[in-house]
Amino acid sequence: MLMNTYQKPDITFVKGEGCYVYTDNNEKYLDFTSGIGVNSLGYNNPQIAQALLSGANLMHLSNLYDTQKDRILADALVDKTGLKSVFFANSGAEANEGAIKLARKYSFDKYGEGRFEIITLKNSFHGRTITTLRATGQDRFHKYFMPFTDGFIYAEANNINDVKEKISSQTCAIMIELVQGEGGVLPLELEFVQELAKICTEQDILLIADEVQTGVGRCGAFCAFLKYDIAPDIVTLAKGLGGGIPIGAIISGEKCKLTFGPSDHASTFGGNPLSCSVANVVVSSMNNEFLNNVQENGNYLLHKLQQIKSSHIKEVRGVGLMIGIELDGLINIDIKNKCMEQNLLVLTAGNNTIRLLPPLIVSKTEIDICVKILEGAL
Repeated sequence: MLMNTYQKPDITFVKGEGCYVYTDNNEKYLDFTSGIGVNSLGYNNPQIAQALLSGANLMHLSNLYDTQKDRILADALVDKTGLKSVFFANSGAEANEGAIKLARKYSFDKYGEGRFEIITLKNSFHGRTITTLRATGQDRFHKYFMPFTDGFIYAEANNINDVKEKISSQTCAIMIELVQGEGGVLPLELEFVQELAKICTEQDILLIADEVQTGVGRCGAFCAFLKYDIAPDIVTLAKGLGGGIPIGAIISGEKCKLTFGPSDHASTFGGNPLSCSVANVVVSSMNNEFLNNVQENGNYLLHKLQQIKSSHIKEVRGVGLMIGIELDGLINIDIKNKCMEQNLLVLTAGNNTIRLLPPLIVSKTEIDICVKILEGAL
């Protein structure tokens, strides 16, 4: 028996192909969730299937030994991001936990005790462990599980003066999502992000970019921070990195590339060769042509949604293939269920937003189908 942590519909999915999933009755659903942004190359991708098959002869080995796959992936991530060193975890929450540890150790090594606070943004989401829940700037997640880890304070997104007021002699890092996903698909303003990066550089405060949902092509660049023309000190990845296989990553810039030493951080399954083999397929597919296509289809989806004539749409927003539809006068869960009745899977986010995270291989024909069903549901 499973714990009652998910409210699942009375449907059982057994296989997938491209942007579609199929039930045990062979009923076909168009999936605009991609496993909450995970199945970046869609379902049953032949290259991923081959990587799984060929990697099965060495599915796991302790990080005490070299398997080459993790080094290949680390080098590829360094090349794609312009950062310097990588630690592999199993999930986004673990990657964010590790980033918090990395930032605090960097500050301890350089400044000693007492410089440990991390500023995050209101309406943010950084994970469901005790520490990443505390880092999350949404009160609705701060129930039941007290006491939380100390050392986090929250500032208003897109309000640089509020951030400045929160910075103190105890501040070691500022952690942001470039697009607040769970908070309602809310992109941060360019001027705010660039000023924030400038302040961090001037005061030797580490800038952590949580790219668990926005990274690996989701926003039309390998990472969203590249569209903001900034260079974070730490970037976290997960979700789409493994194309369906669990993997997370902490990528460090120059300042803290050597901060972690032996035994400072570890993960039994982190960087196991099977996960890294699949992630290498995903990362190698993220060439300019692929990313340009993501951006083109993202713009197409955004434009088509903005053309829907409905008084119930307050705003359509997003970056690349990460789109939010904020509703007015309707409940997002009701619309999600209406879409499911028409064989379309969508997500919810924030107070009343429909969130679309299709596989990055989605076609304009599939986008048209999605928009038609959404229009009918509204």
